[in-house]
Amino acid sequence: MAHVTTTAHSRATLGSRYRDVRATTEALAAPLSPEDQTVQSMPDVSPTKWHRAHTSWFFETFLLEPRQPDYRPFHSVYAYLFNSYYEGLGARHPRPSRGVVSRPGVAEVTQYRRHVDAGMAAFLSRRLDTDVADLVELGLHHEQQHQELLLMDIKHVLSCNPLQPAYATVTVAPPQQASPLSWIEHEGGLVDIGHPGGSFGFDNEFPRHVEHLDPFAIGGRLATCGEWAAFVEDGGYTRPELWLSDGWARVQAEQWDAPMYWFKVADDWWLFTLGGPQLLDHAEPVCHVSYYEADAFARWSGARLPTEAEWEAMAAPYPAVGNFLDPTVLHPRPSPVDASLYGDVWQWTSSSYSPYPRFRPAPGAVGEYNGKFMVNQYVLRGGSCVTPADHIRATYRNFFPPAARWPFTGLRLARDL
Repeated sequence: MAHVTTTAHSRATLGSRYRDVRATTEALAAPLSPEDQTVQSMPDVSPTKWHRAHTSWFFETFLLEPRQPDYRPFHSVYAYLFNSYYEGLGARHPRPSRGVVSRPGVAEVTQYRRHVDAGMAAFLSRRLDTDVADLVELGLHHEQQHQELLLMDIKHVLSCNPLQPAYATVTVAPPQQASPLSWIEHEGGLVDIGHPGGSFGFDNEFPRHVEHLDPFAIGGRLATCGEWAAFVEDGGYTRPELWLSDGWARVQAEQWDAPMYWFKVADDWWLFTLGGPQLLDHAEPVCHVSYYEADAFARWSGARLPTEAEWEAMAAPYPAVGNFLDPTVLHPRPSPVDASLYGDVWQWTSSSYSPYPRFRPAPGAVGEYNGKFMVNQYVLRGGSCVTPADHIRATYRNFFPPAARWPFTGLRLARDL
């Protein structure tokens, strides 16, 4: 199994949660035209309709086809079109070419989702064994991951349009002064890291284990756009001594001179948001920076990035509250003085994405969910303004390649004591 949970499953509760998660996906897609939902603006981006279809494929492939005897797949070729990376399930359409598939269209994808939902309604009306209910829960968290991906991807799609259209009308907070950067200290020592069990967790959060930490401090708020603007003005993108070699090569090759979505109008920085272009608020957390940029900024600041164990040890005692997915916001907001460690932007850590001690992927195709990506990526923690609120926890390990900028990624500084 690709996750572990030991809680009892109620048919009514699981059915209600299934309907809520599926409805949220449709609500997030609703502002988009069929044309919007078909565009793929770069290889890492998937069209909106693909996300809607792939999440349906997951339930069809892992639950309905093998476990619901009277279920009939909606279309025989969808297993090829909407498989993402599960090698054990056969051939699949190349990821960089998802945007050339104009058919099935948005209407057919909607019919596909309804077909799968009808099958799942019948499936969830039965008494489910714990391992089957766990697989349903995995499918729901998988769909929540794609809800965030849907918003990340459509932001990139719309940013490529010269009209700079808004995805939605969002609430813009008035500009304000950033709170001073304070430091929260940790005495170090032996700490328990990883999911303790008793509720849902992805396989990469297990097993729980002990790590030793030297004394450290972590920033009481996220790095801000104002601080990043100072980094830019101080030549941060032109000083090779601040950068890892691979990062400096990427800066030169792609001509980075500011975070993704930043642009200048006269002497003012603006940025593209899901609400369209907005004047930069210096108090809000910086967003859409790569690991390379975060590392260079930390070095320029005389600090460093926290390890994922440091971040988890600091965050675990507190509830996961913060600025998460709210269709009226969809953007990082300035951090109050007593800000939570969670929300607004995913926080880069200095930890390579690798297995915990004694980690073993589950057998079969579902075991491909996380384990095979444990190389050449870095761990991020804390969730973002487009992460569903009931999807995040202290032990959640997100991961991206170090050059990725289109996710809602930022950073929190750390330093040794």
